Amino acid sequence: MYKALFNIFFPKVCYCCQNILADGELTLCTECRHRLPVTQFHFNNDNSVINVLYGRVKVEHATALLRFEKKGITQKLLHQLKYKGQEQIGSFLGDWLGGDLQTLEEYKSIDAVIPVPLHKNKLRKRGYNQVAKFGIQLANALNAEYIDHVLIKINHSNSQVFKNRLSRWTTSDAVFSIQYPEKINNKHILLVDDIITTGATMEACANLLLRSKNVKISIATMAIA
Repeated sequence: MYKALFNIFFPKVCYCCQNILADGELTLCTECRHRLPVTQFHFNNDNSVINVLYGRVKVEHATALLRFEKKGITQKLLHQLKYKGQEQIGSFLGDWLGGDLQTLEEYKSIDAVIPVPLHKNKLRKRGYNQVAKFGIQLANALNAEYIDHVLIKINHSNSQVFKNRLSRWTTSDAVFSIQYPEKINNKHILLVDDIITTGATMEACANLLLRSKNVKISIATMAIA
């Protein structure tokens, strides 16, 4: 009764269309969830994500849950996650993709999930890493360790949203660092981020992680542009 009363005054709304959620709907309404451009890369042996990084870094497996287009529904969702404090969207997408990946043999060897980090100044300002809950849910689904203290961001860079392809690539160099490298020795790591565009960020992070002993890298992102 109290829950019903609370929902009258503070109704839960869909993070895409802002309509009130029906009973049983979480985070997104059924209509918006069906409108999401799901890639199915991991089910269709599609190498679109690996191809972004082809010749630049060795990746075992890679996938993205959604396709990203400017002014599209995925952009609206990620905007709510990244700039409006709606961290539960990360959990929602992590649960979704984690449920898919745990059924696939390729991802059963994952030992650890590592998120692309934020610089400490941006983390302090925003209050959270938008990739954290996504990564935590993937780790839970894959029975893997979630590690967020080995890969760190040492240089603060401005948002890459309005940068061109070359600018994104050059500004990702020398931005990240590794501490406690022994903690990832002999591990198959799933490196996670919100979106992959040029692949510059993933390339920089993956190449650093690969310097540790006998490390393998796979990649999972919420979206691909």
